[in-house]
Amino acid sequence: MKQYKLYINGIWVESTGGTTDRILNPSDESLVGTVVNGTVEDVEKALESAQRAQKSWRRLPARQRAEMLKSFSNEIQKNRESLATLLTMEQGKLFKVAQFEVDVTCSFIDYAAEWSRHIEGDIIQSDNTNEQIWIHKVPKGVVVAITAWNFPLALAGRKLGPALVTGNTVVLKPTPEAPLATLELCNIAQKAGLPDGVINMVTGGVDVGRALVESPITKMVTMTGSTSTGQAIFRSAAENLTHVQLELGGKAPCIIFDDADLELAVHGAFHSRFDNCGQVCTCNERMYVHEDIYEEFMSRFMAKVSDIKIGDPMKADTDIGPKTNLAGVEHMEKLVAISQQEGATVLSGGKRPEGPDFEKGYWFEPTVLTGVKQEMTIVHEEIFGPVLPVIKFTSFDEVIRYANDSEYGLAAMIFTNDMNKIMRLSDVLEFGEIYVNRGHGEQHQGFHNGLKLSGTGGEDGKYGLDQYLEKKTSYIKFKA
Repeated sequence: MKQYKLYINGIWVESTGGTTDRILNPSDESLVGTVVNGTVEDVEKALESAQRAQKSWRRLPARQRAEMLKSFSNEIQKNRESLATLLTMEQGKLFKVAQFEVDVTCSFIDYAAEWSRHIEGDIIQSDNTNEQIWIHKVPKGVVVAITAWNFPLALAGRKLGPALVTGNTVVLKPTPEAPLATLELCNIAQKAGLPDGVINMVTGGVDVGRALVESPITKMVTMTGSTSTGQAIFRSAAENLTHVQLELGGKAPCIIFDDADLELAVHGAFHSRFDNCGQVCTCNERMYVHEDIYEEFMSRFMAKVSDIKIGDPMKADTDIGPKTNLAGVEHMEKLVAISQQEGATVLSGGKRPEGPDFEKGYWFEPTVLTGVKQEMTIVHEEIFGPVLPVIKFTSFDEVIRYANDSEYGLAAMIFTNDMNKIMRLSDVLEFGEIYVNRGHGEQHQGFHNGLKLSGTGGEDGKYGLDQYLEKKTSYIKFKA
């Protein structure tokens, strides 16, 4: 069993009075570890530690910071199996997916380190004689990072890498649902030789989060989580006009046109719904299938659904493990029940599995709903689990209206071989990421950016890295 305190200024410290959380295994509800929550006083200590460390950290050449980050990444990779095991035990994801998540964590950090020689400003011609305009990019200062429970380790790497390579220091608040593997990064950072105070971690709930966001020491908040939490962060950051970067909820449409490669579409739509037990912000949350291919597509799709093996996430042949928490299971039960009341049909699943292996834990069967109409609740409310509503559509214009009929705008998927459709859809779909002829899955060099209530600011690539930098302009007058 893992037991964690708070990590401030390079050492593990006791909380000044916070409660203790018990982290349970979603598979069987056994105790995996305990986490001591911080207080507002602990938050202030962590922020002050980061502020002190940032003064010397920012003075290092970016290349030196990058070398330390590479050492950090290498140490994470050395602990791949133990971190993946801990991830599976606390979060419920398949062990093979947890191994992949550790790899992605490292690649996020490695990618950020590669930018160390490419943090560039500008020299601009002045309208005045004997003058130049210099625009420098400088670190913001102390960055507060708040992560979500679906990919807790990878999200930490996604934020730590660019924040640190650009000269900021970080106070990270791990998700209360699955904080253990993220907290273990602190021990790894020590082994890698990162200076004290560069990375700090404080666990806790709403009070800790609010104190982190509202502090005048905090110069940027980067958060992945729910839209409601993001809105609360925006309000809390207003007093100090703190820069806020948010990656929030999604309700991605997956559109299958009549000219699509059906094998490719079935594969992409299937994995984009059921990977990680459906707990992916960019996944297939509502599927639209053209009426001319509906029967053929659904026959192939349901054949794959019927082969899904649900069970122990540590076993190599398991396809879906448990949900991370009981609240998620109850949410899906509620949505399925409402959908049936509104006229939908449960084609498969729709309930918790039965049997001795599922007496404890947070399980839900892979579920497909047909007879779904655009106005139904499940088409508009985020599911975040292995439940898929399917809607038949007739025309191009109709499905555009359906797809854009959402308060979210994170991702969309389309399957078609018609380049004219692709060009038009890339223009009119109101989503920050559009996947053409494949399922979800962004890359480091892209830009992970949500529209509408799906976020602001964006992450990854050169545009994401720029979020962690301020611009300072100097007008340099010189003698001829």
